[in-house]
Amino acid sequence: MDFNDKQIQIMETAEELFAEKGFSGTSVRDIADAADVNVAMISYYFGSKEKMLESLFNYRSASTMLKLESMYNNTALSPMEKVHQMIDYYIDKFLNQQCFHKVMMREQVGNHRHTIAGLIQDYKKRNQGLVKQLIHEGQKTGAFVKNVDIPLLMTTLVGTVSHMVTTQHSYKEINNLQAMPDDQFQKLIRKKLSTHLKFIFKAILTHEA
Repeated sequence: MDFNDKQIQIMETAEELFAEKGFSGTSVRDIADAADVNVAMISYYFGSKEKMLESLFNYRSASTMLKLESMYNNTALSPMEKVHQMIDYYIDKFLNQQCFHKVMMREQVGNHRHTIAGLIQDYKKRNQGLVKQLIHEGQKTGAFVKNVDIPLLMTTLVGTVSHMVTTQHSYKEINNLQAMPDDQFQKLIRKKLSTHLKFIFKAILTHEA
């Protein structure tokens, strides 16, 4: 689904407000004021706040699918290099889209909107399907071992990154990093996550530490 620049601006503004105030706590007027557009434009583009949320999920999921497809189809990369790129992509996605992560977590926990729940489930199935193809490619060449629990592997990736993003303030305090500027801290946890997850994935996919 293609969106123009104005639609993307409105959705990204709504995303920040949904993350801060919740879906129910954010009005269309709030979004219009923050995006510097009129309510009629939001109605014209999306029809309703619920449809805007659906569009936001379609927008974010489409970019992830394109990225995963690009990795899978890149014949210049080895299977392990593709896995490493995938890990770094997911880390960057969660760190760079923290507002969307909050919105998605709330929707999964609340499960109030069945349409959104269906979109999230389809989103996960499509992405995991592409990851399965990537892992199977490595298994066919002998680069990866057989009998890998791919859903559990992805739970390890997404769950680890998600937990770090959600509890990063606690991580900062536990490690006495309160004085570190936020941009430096984001770089630090990105590097730590990347190193940690690549080690785990290599151990699982090759049985080598």
